[in-house]
Amino acid sequence: MANVLQLWKQTTSLPVVGPLLGKRVFSLAFSQQAPYFATIRPRFTELRPNYAELRIPKRRGVHNHIGTVHAIALCNGLEAAMGALAEVTIPADKRWIPKGMDVAYTAKADSDIRCIAETDPEQWTGDDPDLPVRVRGVRADGTVVIEGVIRLWVTPKKR
Repeated sequence: MANVLQLWKQTTSLPVVGPLLGKRVFSLAFSQQAPYFATIRPRFTELRPNYAELRIPKRRGVHNHIGTVHAIALCNGLEAAMGALAEVTIPADKRWIPKGMDVAYTAKADSDIRCIAETDPEQWTGDDPDLPVRVRGVRADGTVVIEGVIRLWVTPKKR
């Protein structure tokens, strides 16, 4: 996506549409960037440099055999949050690609899940191409159901 932060600001500040519908428009547009994002129907709630948050609605399409949100849906939500964060945070002269994901499932995901990705500003200005993004998924009652790190490979753009 060309400029994710600009799209976020435009869609959430349209006077006729309003921020709630604007967030849905943004979420739909973002979901089209990778087909598996659309399978979880993410609803972005907050997006700014170094922070992204979205909600995965608990619905039959993301259930596992015990009726909770399945592990891959949780990971897709974390990856969508991380991707949005990376797009709105990365300096213009750099590029990124996911390198790996390490997560732990810590509780049953038996409600809608908030997926959160966070970094610190100084992580993006250093010379180390290995950039860890902290991610977690939180149940409606505040319980963390999944947490971990998605590692990015951040390098200068080719000229």
